[in-house]
Amino acid sequence: MSDLSLMRTRQVWQTPRMITRRLACAGALALAAGGARAQSTPPYPPYVPPPGADGSFARYVEGVKAEARRRGMSSAMLERAYAGVQINPKVIDLDRHQPESTLTWAQYRARIVSDTRVARGRPLYAQNRALIHEVGERYGVGAGVLMGIWGIESDFGRLMGDMNVIEALTTLAWDGRREKFFRSELMDALRILDRGDVAPERMTGSWAGAMGQTQFMPDSFLQYAVDYSGDGRRDIWTNLGDVFASTANCLARTGWRAGLPWGVPVVLPPGFDAAQTGRQARRPVGMWARLGVQRARGGSLGPEGTNAAIILPGHSVDEAYLVYASNYQAIRSYNPSDFYCVSVGLLGDVVTA
Repeated sequence: MSDLSLMRTRQVWQTPRMITRRLACAGALALAAGGARAQSTPPYPPYVPPPGADGSFARYVEGVKAEARRRGMSSAMLERAYAGVQINPKVIDLDRHQPESTLTWAQYRARIVSDTRVARGRPLYAQNRALIHEVGERYGVGAGVLMGIWGIESDFGRLMGDMNVIEALTTLAWDGRREKFFRSELMDALRILDRGDVAPERMTGSWAGAMGQTQFMPDSFLQYAVDYSGDGRRDIWTNLGDVFASTANCLARTGWRAGLPWGVPVVLPPGFDAAQTGRQARRPVGMWARLGVQRARGGSLGPEGTNAAIILPGHSVDEAYLVYASNYQAIRSYNPSDFYCVSVGLLGDVVTA
């Protein structure tokens, strides 16, 4: 799954392993989903492999192959996967110089939930509406959240990354800064190839190894990817049934509650204490209603006994969202930033309206 540096957050709940692994790769497609491009000339000296690096890398690759064979993977697959693979200096540059976010909520929302992205997403939703709802019904996941994640993670399949995933992960593991993490992901990527889900030359993604239209890291792919089309492969690059089903399966297995949205915009009563907001200040919906919280456009806040929290992404009571704890937490399996989670909800709501 894509790992955008601008999506980091100040507050992180204790979360499942998948979230921790995603955070370790923050910056993988830096600003790509927002439509930005990396600077043509980076503001730092480019990485140059030291003398002897090619030999060191070749020995490292042989060690990886030996470990993979011990794990039962095919030698033929390994030779094909490593054909032409070499040190990728750009990957090391991106890993060592990840940009830090300084965006405000208003700037972030304008970039992520942009008119351009909404205009791109609406016809794609119309074209794929039947499939999205079919998948959603099977997994109990709403169309809005699927469209929101698809739109943010790859701009609806437009920006998936074009790095050779095996080359990128091997480079990062060899570099050693986070060898344990990247070697584990590398072994998972090789396992995906060994199972025949994708050909080595088609296994492309971000510099950190996030793959496909909703940007799964290899370990997440092995846990959640689905062969929805029944063709024997889990293809999250080109098969939209597999893309949507894999995303829905991930959400369902990380706590999504069927029949509820991600949240709703609300109006807070005069004098509302902002200290009562935040993901950890969860209360039953009925209690929020008794405190005077109202849905912004009228109607019910939701089932009274459902746990929910009030989120103020811009730290202002003038823009507040009541988020349903189970579903909001499931979105956080993609990225634990409040900016990200609220934007997924908002983008999905407007695209599917």
